[in-house]
Amino acid sequence: MDSRVEKDAPRDAIGGDLFVEAHGHGPPLLLLHGFGGSARNFRRQARALHGRWRVLLPDVRGHARSPGADGPEACSAERLVADVVRILDREGAARAVVGGLSMGAALALEVALAHPERVRGIVLASFPAAGPGGVAAIATRFADVLDRDGLEAAGAEFVWGPKSGFDRAAAAFVRQGFLEHDAHALAALLRGFLGRLPSLDARAPRLAALDVPALVIAGEADAISLAPSRRLAELLPRGELTVLPGAGHVVNLSAPAAFNAALSGFLDSLPDERG
Repeated sequence: MDSRVEKDAPRDAIGGDLFVEAHGHGPPLLLLHGFGGSARNFRRQARALHGRWRVLLPDVRGHARSPGADGPEACSAERLVADVVRILDREGAARAVVGGLSMGAALALEVALAHPERVRGIVLASFPAAGPGGVAAIATRFADVLDRDGLEAAGAEFVWGPKSGFDRAAAAFVRQGFLEHDAHALAALLRGFLGRLPSLDARAPRLAALDVPALVIAGEADAISLAPSRRLAELLPRGELTVLPGAGHVVNLSAPAAFNAALSGFLDSLPDERG
């Protein structure tokens, strides 16, 4: 086991080659971290829900303690969705609540669109701007800098630099996590997944047909994701938007109490499937 893993965050066999933390007991809730993050980013939520939910926290392929991928095609939406489904299968979960932050929210939505029968509800926090004006506009350049100059240079330019909106403490936290990854694996994810995300309006008909409960969460101070989160909640027929005052992009860490309250309220509202 990785020496940096906390004692209350065991590695489970359910992920196969992927690193997965499993916390607590109850119905399954799978939470997916953002680009450059790891399972550690959702531990506060796992502790808050420990007594009522079995919280599954993977390191997404190409991040932290999970293996990287050999090129962009190995990081396609289809491959990443298959990873999530495999985790649920090995957990024995026919259905689960699936959620995530930023890139993780985009992946959670892909899971719901591809396999709505496996999803009880979705939690989409800090949804990334997609299409020509969103992450696709910088994905290729970001990936090129990662491949050419490495993690530190790419992170300073695209992640925690002056334009990021992070304060000093948040930037230091984000930098610490970002530097544990493999630069080429992150570049493959940018080219294979994030750089190919379609705009919300381009997939409006599919979103309108997604009949699952959906909690959309955004930080009031998140210039990146507030507008797409509002639009996403409008397009989803059962979408519910919660905007957390003063919170930034990493909303589950910048406003953990408010985030946990919104998440708990949403989970409590779902129909009981036991029996």
